[in-house]
Amino acid sequence: MDALAQQRVTEVEALLEAVEQIADPAARDTATQLAQALLDLYGDGLERLVEHVAECDADGRLAEAVVADELVSHLLLVHGLHPVPVEDRVRAALDEVRPYLGTHGGDVALLEVRDGVAWLRLEGTCNGCPSSTATLRLAIEEAIATAAPDLEGVEAQGAVPPAAAPAPVAPGTVELPLVCPLPMAEVRA
Repeated sequence: MDALAQQRVTEVEALLEAVEQIADPAARDTATQLAQALLDLYGDGLERLVEHVAECDADGRLAEAVVADELVSHLLLVHGLHPVPVEDRVRAALDEVRPYLGTHGGDVALLEVRDGVAWLRLEGTCNGCPSSTATLRLAIEEAIATAAPDLEGVEAQGAVPPAAAPAPVAPGTVELPLVCPLPMAEVRA
């Protein structure tokens, strides 16, 4: 999202938080109703725009350009109007991180999207890797959150939970480190 759009989003979030903090219940309710009425009005307008684009855009290039704009895409999501199904958006996000995962011998597959959660399977060296949780959190989840912020969560088979504490080493034994092809310092899509 460009800087101006991000600034606007931040302003709106701050104003919504301020509305929630209004002490007078009647004033808070009026402000909340106003915000909802504006959302509904803009949502109805966007819905009509999407319908017009669909009617006039035979080759789909305009629709692609519209959803490629991060701010417009976000607005369409807020109003439940995004023309690209969530599964397709998740697959596209995974395609973006797949080359990075491949450099470490790993991969990821989308199993399904159910009840607002994307279910993934980590494959190759990512499956069971001690760094898999960091990879999931920093690379995969970030890409999915950008492409499909309407999802409620991401779950993955093969992700190893971070260790709570290192196990004690018995006297007279040697602890060999587990070598992972994905060093923690390199986790970034």
